[in-house]
Amino acid sequence: MEDLHELLLRNARWAERIVEADPQFFKRLVSQQNPEYLWIGCSDSRVPANEIVDLQPGELFVHRNVGNVVAHSDVNAQSVIQFALEVLNVRHIMVVGHYRCSGVHAALHRQPLGGVADAWLSHIREVADQHDELLDAEPLEHRREALLCELNVLEQALNVCHSVPVRNAWSRGQPLTVHGWIYRLGDGRLRHSGLSVSNTRQLDGLRHKAVETIVRMRRAYYAQGQTMPSR
Repeated sequence: MEDLHELLLRNARWAERIVEADPQFFKRLVSQQNPEYLWIGCSDSRVPANEIVDLQPGELFVHRNVGNVVAHSDVNAQSVIQFALEVLNVRHIMVVGHYRCSGVHAALHRQPLGGVADAWLSHIREVADQHDELLDAEPLEHRREALLCELNVLEQALNVCHSVPVRNAWSRGQPLTVHGWIYRLGDGRLRHSGLSVSNTRQLDGLRHKAVETIVRMRRAYYAQGQTMPSR
């Protein structure tokens, strides 16, 4: 307990600052949770969901795990999606990856971590295997890793689109769009990965189109000059 005392003090100071700025803040928060957005992101401590999109508590429903993976066998992720759609009626699901992701790095380089971590990262290794030709065509290691971060967002967002809760939502006409985003640690900016899906019809040929968009955006980015900071 003593080791965490500083965190408890920080919490008390934070709560006091909030009440000083807005005396009714916590009273309002208790009685409402009405987010329009579900953020599915990485557990990385450098990627705080609410802060990045400048939303208050209660405005963003959040699910995070290592590598922002959405596996159909993961009852945690699937239950979050179902709850977000059927209870909270969110209108947007954003799958958000980030560059310099440790999970992507370990998956790309086949680093054995042992235990369930290896099983979990196998989902990202499957993405790498699926796009091996595109990854092998990138000669620079850091660019290849950045590309896998982008491709992983694409594939996990497609997994969201093919999940039972999302399919059910679309079949009953519920307004819902699934997006793929990626976050750059170096400048704090989010980028659209070229994927936004609002119904099952838009899934036809979407992977191919999204990959083309990713490749085009990368060419434009790197064409700006070799002196640009890495992602």
